Amino acid sequence: MTSDGIALAAIVILLFPMGYFFLAAPAFLLVKLDIPQVTQLLRGMFNAHFLMTGIAGVIGTVTFALTGRPVFAIGVALIAAFAVRARGWFLRQWDAQLSARDAGDAAAVRRLHWGGMLCNAIVLFAIVASIPYVSATAT
Repeated sequence: MTSDGIALAAIVILLFPMGYFFLAAPAFLLVKLDIPQVTQLLRGMFNAHFLMTGIAGVIGTVTFALTGRPVFAIGVALIAAFAVRARGWFLRQWDAQLSARDAGDAAAVRRLHWGGMLCNAIVLFAIVASIPYVSATAT
């Protein structure tokens, strides 16, 4: 496999958890988040998303570094670092918003849900937009 093929495979590996989350998370807009089982399921999905994006980011970083694309390696490393860092922050915020929801602010969890989806969409579209540049880079 050529280095272009390996680099594109790394992009696909990174896109998989982000694309899944992009398609699955909006389904939770159709249900009320005042049901504890639903919010726990959504919290678990966010947890898995950040974890898998971090792991895929590490794989992508190593792959881009080995194929001689340092700029892309740094970019994917930043995505991986963001996912690892955001996971802890987001889950703490989620638990705090659950307490706010129980105190009467039903929209608190929904705002966090929207924020997580928006953040994922921005990074996902940035990665998709970079695909032509990944394959056009000289090695």
